[in-house]
Amino acid sequence: MSSVTIKDIARALNISVSTVSRALRDSYDINAGTKKRVVEYAEKMNYRPNPIALSLKENKSRSIGVIVPEIANTFFSQAINGIEEIACERGYPVVIFQSHELLEREIANIRHLFERRVDGLLISLSGSHKDISHLEEYRRNNFPIVYFDRVPETAEAHKVVADNFEGAFKATEHLIIRGKKRIAHITSPPTLSITQERMAGYKSALQKHGLPVREELIRYCGFRPEEAAEAICSLLETERPDAFFMGSDRLALDCFEAYKKQAQGRPEDITLVGFTNLSVAHLLEPPLSTVVQPAISIGRKAAEILLDEIENKRRGKGFETVVLGTELNIRP
Repeated sequence: MSSVTIKDIARALNISVSTVSRALRDSYDINAGTKKRVVEYAEKMNYRPNPIALSLKENKSRSIGVIVPEIANTFFSQAINGIEEIACERGYPVVIFQSHELLEREIANIRHLFERRVDGLLISLSGSHKDISHLEEYRRNNFPIVYFDRVPETAEAHKVVADNFEGAFKATEHLIIRGKKRIAHITSPPTLSITQERMAGYKSALQKHGLPVREELIRYCGFRPEEAAEAICSLLETERPDAFFMGSDRLALDCFEAYKKQAQGRPEDITLVGFTNLSVAHLLEPPLSTVVQPAISIGRKAAEILLDEIENKRRGKGFETVVLGTELNIRP
């Protein structure tokens, strides 16, 4: 069945197309009787506005774009749930892309979203770079952008993040209190803001308790699972740590799997802690204690800031950085 257009309504009611359009927008200059006739007929005929036509006319789509490194990552899937919750409440569909940790894919995704006339962008940066010049170009042209989780160093940006320093500090201190002295830290590329902040928390906890920061116990990993396996194997063979602190969702599982293979038959009592939102952490053996980020709240807050920017509700306000606390779930 073909869809009804404004022209069809105008023809049926013997009025102009502009009158129908203004009546459907509840314009003040259309009398109440005409509005009632137009609205009732439109409802009767199941009229729905054409979003493509509206976006071309208004240069807006009432939709927002989201770019994350990987949807399969538990943290990002939860953050997207928070984003969609707020966007849906305020009438904005969400268009989601993945960068797969590649700068060129990130650049292409932004271009596609801009060409689709999304009204703003929520983005967590890919791990292969620190350069945001491609994003600054859009921002300077009044395209609203809010960063979440993985954010740039610039102060001229809206950011919503977890308290990565505090979470890493609590995780490391927990291990120290349990008597661990050789705590290995396996983390993401140093280009990422989360890596730098969690590393700082790890080192601060060691220093507070009078333990040396041993660079040989620190491993930076890229995004291939075998890199985590290589890091675990190397540490177990050469440094013999008594605990592991893994710095991300992805690394927690990759390292756990590698540890299970490498540590078979070893008598050492090694404790594992991950900075992760894994929903199955409580099922793992040995137990995996976790630092949990408020992913849904991060997504909600990032969406709120972006939509307020789009709807001009933040006039006179500067750039905002929101830091939300983490939770340490200890498993025996």
